[in-house]
Amino acid sequence: MNQQVLEVAVIGSGFSGLGMGIQLKKQGIKNFKIFEKANDVGGTWRDNTYPGCGCDVKSALYSYSFEPYAKWSHIYAKQGEIHQYIRHCAEKYGMYEHLVFNSAVTAAQFDQDTGLWTLQIADGREVQAHNVVAAPGPFAEPNTAAIEGRDQFKGISIHSARWDHSVDLTGKRVGLIGTGATAVQIGPAIADKVSHLTVFQRTANWIMPRPDRAISDREKSVYSRVPAAMLAPRLGQYWFNELTAPFLILRYDAFKAQPEKIARSYLRKKVKDDALRARLTPNFKFGCKRVLVSSDWFPTMQRDDVTLADQGIKRITETGVETNDGVHHELDVIIYATGYTVRSTGAPFDITGINGQKLAEKWKDGAEAFNGLSTTGFPNMYVLVGPFTGPGHTSVIAYAEKQIDYVCQGILLRQQNKLKYIEVKPEAEARFVDMMDKRSEHTVWKSGCDSWYLSPNGRNNTLYPGFNFEYRIRVARFNPADFKLVAANGKTQKATLGDHLKTLKMALTA
Repeated sequence: MNQQVLEVAVIGSGFSGLGMGIQLKKQGIKNFKIFEKANDVGGTWRDNTYPGCGCDVKSALYSYSFEPYAKWSHIYAKQGEIHQYIRHCAEKYGMYEHLVFNSAVTAAQFDQDTGLWTLQIADGREVQAHNVVAAPGPFAEPNTAAIEGRDQFKGISIHSARWDHSVDLTGKRVGLIGTGATAVQIGPAIADKVSHLTVFQRTANWIMPRPDRAISDREKSVYSRVPAAMLAPRLGQYWFNELTAPFLILRYDAFKAQPEKIARSYLRKKVKDDALRARLTPNFKFGCKRVLVSSDWFPTMQRDDVTLADQGIKRITETGVETNDGVHHELDVIIYATGYTVRSTGAPFDITGINGQKLAEKWKDGAEAFNGLSTTGFPNMYVLVGPFTGPGHTSVIAYAEKQIDYVCQGILLRQQNKLKYIEVKPEAEARFVDMMDKRSEHTVWKSGCDSWYLSPNGRNNTLYPGFNFEYRIRVARFNPADFKLVAANGKTQKATLGDHLKTLKMALTA
């Protein structure tokens, strides 16, 4: 690769990173590269290939708004189809010429004098760019679960995010550690193959039915011939999610009574045994942890060859798992469905900003960013689906797409005005962070349960505490007044009326 200075270096080729590249190209910016640590696009949908892997957001909404897809086989898509869709988009929009595979970015350093970022690639290469857009994704690093004795087990150990397809589970005694979103997909998918499945549950979760069905050939034919027909199910699902958002997000009992009633009714209908039903009933408010969507988890838990072990794990031994009640469960295989290390603190890699400031140090107690995208001291850098902007009730793509439009406006403003760099003002960041903190206090995520939504100090740095449509309005236009605009000569210049008109025009045409 030549050593030209890039206009934009995008890090990651999942939905957000790839979408960023597509929009850059649409805006006429061709001098960019997308750096991907693996050898294929797809992010989490490339890496997670465990049995039963799929999305719990309907396909109509879990796709780019500019690229509706007529080939979905089901209302809820499985991993392979989603990965294929991402590849399809990369091919259709000419992203492969911009992709640099097997290129993990290990560090990025900003030079205040030149206004350039220097990226370090794992193989020793260096790349310079005016702008950096980090899109590493929240589900990139597996949570390995610190359980006593886990290294002593002499059987086969598999983490759900790094599935080993060479392992044949047929006839094996399998232990499944975890009962979260991943586990409720794996369990039903393998129950028919194994000789016995033991599910180790720390906390029961709220589960709602998954109204999935196959999409008929007739429907696919209509969608192929009339792409606009796919707009109705997308908009319908979007606004349904928006209308139900308060019932998922707010902590107050008035908003929790109805969804908890529905979930309890579903549990009673599916699980007839009173004792088992009690063990599968959550002890926290609906929505405090991720609400799961499954129509086959409860039937799986009632199988004769499935055991629920909810006494807590004491330790892992050479031959299985010992629970706190003294029972030893003999196992051939242990599957860790223990999730991911979601980054509510620290930095995705070593990032150094103005005056040698480290992002990891700034974010050590919790990640903070203006509009979830930009943070003071780190100019010309944007983090997609960053702090406070994770989805609490809808598709992550609904957030990422609007963020991408916003970032493009900032990049074009710097480029057209020949600015050295753009840096968010500390007061703008502080106002946004303060608002997020205050609004988060009213959410169910702060109602007392322990979840990956919260940083170690109990603060919500992860999810957006409000409606998606409201956030989209918030980031519809890149407001130059929120940023310090530094000219080529190093002097700060005020945002002009022309700057405001430029970004307004960009927002209206996005």
